[in-house]
Amino acid sequence: MSKPVGIVRFLGTNCDRDVWEAVENLDLTPQWLWHADTFTPDDYSAFVVPGGFSYGDYLRCGALAAKSPVMQSLKEAAEKGLPVLGICNGFQVLCEAQLLPGALVRNEGRKFVDKWVELKLENSNAWSNLERGAKIRLPVAHGEGRFYVEPAELTRMKERGQIWWTYASENPNGSVENIAGVSNIQKNVCALMPHPERAMHEWMGGDDGRAIMGALLRA
Repeated sequence: MSKPVGIVRFLGTNCDRDVWEAVENLDLTPQWLWHADTFTPDDYSAFVVPGGFSYGDYLRCGALAAKSPVMQSLKEAAEKGLPVLGICNGFQVLCEAQLLPGALVRNEGRKFVDKWVELKLENSNAWSNLERGAKIRLPVAHGEGRFYVEPAELTRMKERGQIWWTYASENPNGSVENIAGVSNIQKNVCALMPHPERAMHEWMGGDDGRAIMGALLRA
């Protein structure tokens, strides 16, 4: 039996069940990882930090979740090279935990955005094996999804191939350089604001999310 996929849950996480069903849809075994617990990284094949409003988005989105005990174990998993995916609030958490560069701040226009967007693959990593330039459609739903990073760090990210996805036709939140997703230097920790778990079947509006969630089959 393959090792389970760990799904991290914080108080306020609300996309955890969507991720759970996406993992099961791939005939894999999901397992909850509670925010107050620690775990042994080698007991899992990969990890997903779902979207939602961890700790009610108080202080800053993801800031309190980043200090939870479960994140120490997740950092150990990342250091071991295990695949870690953050989605929406999970992206915010991974940035606040300094597992990824940059920060997510309030959208331009200060309005919540809920729509489908087109993405372009800039660099492949542990969570995508499509050809560079490939395009997919995924839904977004966030109020603080504008990616920001200092210019010097942005230059380093480009040199290291850390920009994962960009918004191809419409930037819904004002992210710098149209960035929708990034990775760490080692390319095993990745995150994006759009929701691949909400695009697993045509009846959902499209199944392009499999291009990302399908990486769990290789983990």
